[in-house]
Amino acid sequence: MTDLEKRKSKEFMTMFLPRATIARRLAAFQSRRQASTVVLIEHRGDSGINQGSLAAITAARTLNQDLHFVVPSASKELPSNIAKQITGLAPAAVHLAVHSSFARPPVPETLAPFLQDAIKATDASHVFAAHSAFGKSVMPRVAAALDVAPISDILSITPDGQTFERAIYAGNAICTVKSNDSVKLITVRTTAFDKASSTDGASDSKVSVIDGSPDEITTFEKEELQKSDRPDLATAKVVIGGGRALKSSENFEMLNTLAGKLNAAVGASRAAVDAGYVDNSLQIGQTGKIIAPELYIAIGISGAIQHLAGMKDSKVIVAINKDADAPIFQIADYGLVGDLFKLIPELTEKV
Repeated sequence: MTDLEKRKSKEFMTMFLPRATIARRLAAFQSRRQASTVVLIEHRGDSGINQGSLAAITAARTLNQDLHFVVPSASKELPSNIAKQITGLAPAAVHLAVHSSFARPPVPETLAPFLQDAIKATDASHVFAAHSAFGKSVMPRVAAALDVAPISDILSITPDGQTFERAIYAGNAICTVKSNDSVKLITVRTTAFDKASSTDGASDSKVSVIDGSPDEITTFEKEELQKSDRPDLATAKVVIGGGRALKSSENFEMLNTLAGKLNAAVGASRAAVDAGYVDNSLQIGQTGKIIAPELYIAIGISGAIQHLAGMKDSKVIVAINKDADAPIFQIADYGLVGDLFKLIPELTEKV
């Protein structure tokens, strides 16, 4: 068979390849052609880049592609502290999504068109954001506009950027997901990835401005934040969680006293939040904050599956409960059975 005949034979066979094979080859071609990754940066102005965004940057680095940061801003200049952070994080192009309303927390409906334009401008194959209220609001809107499926709350990603792991059934099972979409919009579980750290060796970042055309149908009015001298619940190294067994908001003061001595954050189970003992911003669990502190002390928490999904990645878990059969003891490293109203004052005194 001559070379010409061989080539014609291969071309003929290609015409009858299974659709799945063709799809895989197209996806591989797209991944080679599109070699950039976008990270949506969440920040609070002078307070710096959100810790969740730092975890998203770590996940994005897995792909070893050109990095592009999309940063909401009210002006064409970054706050100095954020500019310094970004410069130290990685050699990356910075794209400012400039809108006057971004002087306050960005509204997803306004920010989404900017992110969509950035994806097109950078020819990105992957877009990362933290799996926070911010990321969970923006990413599905962009995914719908691009007609792709968002991939939420991932725990890991393969270096080729095609396969992901994410938790299902309240964390009781791990699902492996493969996506052949040309653009993958991903939110990252912030406790599953290390926080990217700054280095003095990174080069200056090139800054450009995104021209977006947002629909200003939704505006930001106000937010009410619970101010506290305690460490932030999402990033604290030590967390004390209280349950419904505390019986009242006044009794939660016992936890605050103990937390003060341990420099800990205070959280709560959904049952305690629903009972009105504490604000819902302190809720830990599947429908609250997902945390992974070095030490988690569960006081008066039975260990419902929804709560365990939010704290079971803690390095050390200590449980205090009068019910020796409470599910929380099954995952606890240390357990203490007894009346919390006697044990907590004694523990606080001895710390």
